[in-house]
Amino acid sequence: METKSWKSIKDDVYGVEGTTRRDQLEREASSFSVGLLLRKAREDKHLTQEQLGELVDKKRTYISRVENDGSNLTLKTLYDIVEKGLGGKVTISIDV
Repeated sequence: METKSWKSIKDDVYGVEGTTRRDQLEREASSFSVGLLLRKAREDKHLTQEQLGELVDKKRTYISRVENDGSNLTLKTLYDIVEKGLGGKVTISIDV
């Protein structure tokens, strides 16, 4: 049995890079990663979701949604959570 790389599996299942379905997968994966990064940063600061929400004027349920699925997160809210709530800095990169 031939061993396949993760990239070749994604190519087979979702299409090659640049196709609509593959691009959607990559965006969803990025959103999920943002949520995980925010959760880890919050936990490293020993804050509950409730406490972080209070710092940025958001409900605990919103913080939970962001951590579990970073989609529908505006840049303003991302900056608020990271800078006001967590005392950190956002760095964004764009590849063209």
